[in-house]
Amino acid sequence: MTIQRRTVLKGMAAAGASLGVSAKIASPALAQGAPFKIGLMTVKTGPLAQGGIQMEQGLLTFLKEKNNTLGGRKVELVVADTGGNPAGAKTKAQELVERDKVNVILGPLAAFELLAITDYILQTKTPLIAVAAAEDVTQRKANPYIIRPTTTSAQCCHVMADYALKELKLKRAATISEDFAFGHEQMAGFQRVFEEGGGKVVKKLWPPLVTPDYTPFIAQIGNVDMVFSGFAGSNPVKFMRAYADLGLAAKTPLMGGWTFMDDALLKSLGDEALGVLSGSSYSSAFESESNKRLVAAMAKDYNSLPGGYASGMYIGGMCVESALAIAGDKSTDGTAFAEALHKIKLEESPRGAFTIDARGNAVGAVFVRKCEKKNGQLVNTVVKTYPNVSQFWTYPEDEFLKNPVYSRDYPPAKNLEN
Repeated sequence: MTIQRRTVLKGMAAAGASLGVSAKIASPALAQGAPFKIGLMTVKTGPLAQGGIQMEQGLLTFLKEKNNTLGGRKVELVVADTGGNPAGAKTKAQELVERDKVNVILGPLAAFELLAITDYILQTKTPLIAVAAAEDVTQRKANPYIIRPTTTSAQCCHVMADYALKELKLKRAATISEDFAFGHEQMAGFQRVFEEGGGKVVKKLWPPLVTPDYTPFIAQIGNVDMVFSGFAGSNPVKFMRAYADLGLAAKTPLMGGWTFMDDALLKSLGDEALGVLSGSSYSSAFESESNKRLVAAMAKDYNSLPGGYASGMYIGGMCVESALAIAGDKSTDGTAFAEALHKIKLEESPRGAFTIDARGNAVGAVFVRKCEKKNGQLVNTVVKTYPNVSQFWTYPEDEFLKNPVYSRDYPPAKNLEN
């Protein structure tokens, strides 16, 4: 069943977080007017629900920290469960805009959901802060009403390919991910950088999103130096257990994108995850003040460690606050608020400092992390930080955009072996 919950949030303003813009004092009309309405599109059912629940928890944590008041205005939050499918995402976006009259949308979770609603967002001039990583909404088909303060699908995968080649000297790889847009884009980005650097992707495997047993796919991996995975939701847990049970964990290094080893998954994993490397724009161990607050609050209120989804929506709340300061009394105008979102520069956040590029995507650090056990608990230890990583990696933007969007078939596979 699709669930929608409306929460009316009340309270007085707390001290503001450190922003990279000069805050404007809200006018009396804004402070005393109608609440600023935030719509959250998330997933609470199905294999992606773990991340979707974290999205809501991360945003609620930020709003609670701010006493549910941003820029002098009370906030009304409307939460919509998309069900994790394109049709559900489109329906919920329409409800949030046309029925609930939200001023900004945060979410959705999945790339295929964002692709399903981007035209509607443009048509209705509704500002949206995405966690979904669909590449082209900030690339060839950049939507001026969308920003993404997290990463594109491939942004961290470019980094991991570089790390595998230069730091680990690995040359033969297999890739495996769900057969949908997010997986396609992740694996394509990894393949491009890995092969241009002299490596070979010799096997590409595409299990369905709902796969009860990964054994038949793991059996196809063959003779490789490493396996790179882009699984999301609860699927990484099932995959890593099967991978270890079949004896591959001890002999073939396993690496992945940020969802594959999301910090929030660590409590569900065991020793099968030890040594796994992953790339992410977020680490729960990052030593910023706002991240310390986020980690402490999530532990207290939800007995959970925040991962990329929770931090992404916490940061999304920071972006709303910053844009309210920039837009001032024009905050309820969708175009003006979207323009303000594109001007955001946060000097302090749970992921560190970042800016928004001209096409709406974040430029900031990407962490290479290794799963280790400390004090009896699994942790993602940062082993290398790549600063100021763009969605275009090291490629010139104009040249990058001349190529097709990353997909299941682009770049073409030239080194596959049976």
